[in-house]
Amino acid sequence: MPICTTCTRWTSHLHTVYESAYNLRLEQCSNCHAFADPYIEHDDLTLLIDLILLKRGVYRHLLFNRRAKPRRATETSFKDGSDRRIAREKLQWLLILRLGGTLTFVDAFIRWSHLNPSQSAHLSPWSGNTIVNFSRTFIGCFAETMAFHCGVIAACSVALKMITLIGKWRRGQSALPESDIRREFSYSLIPLTLFYSSFTKLFLLFLLTIWRPSRSEPLDPVTTWNTPKLSNFLDILDNNQVDREWIVRNVLGGMSAGFGLRVILDCHPVFTMLVILCGWVAKTAMAATVSKWVGGDDTSGEAWLAYSIP
Repeated sequence: MPICTTCTRWTSHLHTVYESAYNLRLEQCSNCHAFADPYIEHDDLTLLIDLILLKRGVYRHLLFNRRAKPRRATETSFKDGSDRRIAREKLQWLLILRLGGTLTFVDAFIRWSHLNPSQSAHLSPWSGNTIVNFSRTFIGCFAETMAFHCGVIAACSVALKMITLIGKWRRGQSALPESDIRREFSYSLIPLTLFYSSFTKLFLLFLLTIWRPSRSEPLDPVTTWNTPKLSNFLDILDNNQVDREWIVRNVLGGMSAGFGLRVILDCHPVFTMLVILCGWVAKTAMAATVSKWVGGDDTSGEAWLAYSIP
């Protein structure tokens, strides 16, 4: 069932359609009295921008309300039977496959560009060697993605059980009132959330692939620091020493994934942080397994592993 994107309270329907699909009226939430889901009237570009900006409302719209049926003005009742739930679950898994395949291909292209930054412009991009290298990169990205998702799903299962046990202990063997988001939770929402949250990091990584930052020449220091610790700290902040791709992929990617998981798990940020750490462990183990095969040699394998490990 759909929820309000503002207060997450369950609502029977989000909008009412009258004579045509363009003649509709947004419904108000009975709890917060705001529009239940204003994203219904927004186009896909607005949804994409809000996804990149990590807005909580667009996550709730895409995960819980995307395929909610409108109420017809001629209908007297609204039913959401088990058959409709099963059909919606199947469509959700198909969306996961399509979205996952597309984003994995984009991720493979970004990684392949990172591992081959000095490819000659005179060589054909469709040579046999290039296709083989890209295929290996794609398979490596697919394996890492599967490992990360499996680790996160397993950790989410454990985290939800821990949250339930903690709730019973705090309330004297009586469980806390289950929220509407927790009631609508399904495990298919986890990979879908991870794919949606990866839009932020893939967008920035794609920009770094197209416009690579130029290296700046160090200037003669005006002030000489005699403290070694302070000098080492300033060296870390050097523009040429910062690995932007690693920061975007792991730090920003982990933060956005944790943000998305908190929307569907409805729990304390500590639990989502532990879930992401478990996913990183599984991803790191898979990266160490496939690094030499993907790279083709020890040098490229180490570069792949260094780029993958958080």
